[in-house]
Amino acid sequence: MKAVLFDLDGTLHDRNATVLRWLEGHTRRFTLPAAYAARFVALDDFGYRPKAEVMPLLVQEFRLAYSAQTLLGDFTAHFMVAPVVMVHAHAVLRQLRERGVRIGVVTNGWPEMQSACLNRCRLSERVDDVVISKAVGLSKPDPAIYRLALERLNVSAADTWFVGDSPRNDITGPQTVGLRTAFLPTGHALTGETPDAVLEDLRAVLTLN
Repeated sequence: MKAVLFDLDGTLHDRNATVLRWLEGHTRRFTLPAAYAARFVALDDFGYRPKAEVMPLLVQEFRLAYSAQTLLGDFTAHFMVAPVVMVHAHAVLRQLRERGVRIGVVTNGWPEMQSACLNRCRLSERVDDVVISKAVGLSKPDPAIYRLALERLNVSAADTWFVGDSPRNDITGPQTVGLRTAFLPTGHALTGETPDAVLEDLRAVLTLN
């Protein structure tokens, strides 16, 4: 193994924990119903559903006095204030670097949000390169985004693992370009995809070869 490409949300960034942290403040700021938080989590679908769709549904279901735009504004302003790094992420990245393994991040999303996440989780200084979909005009699972990440690290697919939590974006997609894949089960469950490894937590990355 000469390199590892990591997904960000749900992999190096504990997005589930960040959502719960934001919801604590969000529900308090707006005095929202007790069931609101669980419903947001369900509608959010691990971040795959646009919040511009989620907020109107919440306003309608709970008959809220606030506008969807007001709730969306709170998400934009506060969600990435204190993101939670995934447990063991810093230690694993440090040990990979000590072994001379190249480290990249490949993530879908907007540069401002994902860069803030990387910086505030203190991940930026621990990786060699970051590919953000909206910055490069490519999105997972397009094979071109994985090829670009490999080119930027100057490594081959045969020498590289891809680690992530999305069956489609982090297993099926990378496998189309010959990457070996390791699945971290923090989001959607596998539905027939066959990763090369299933990880209990990030420490298991250190056992890959």
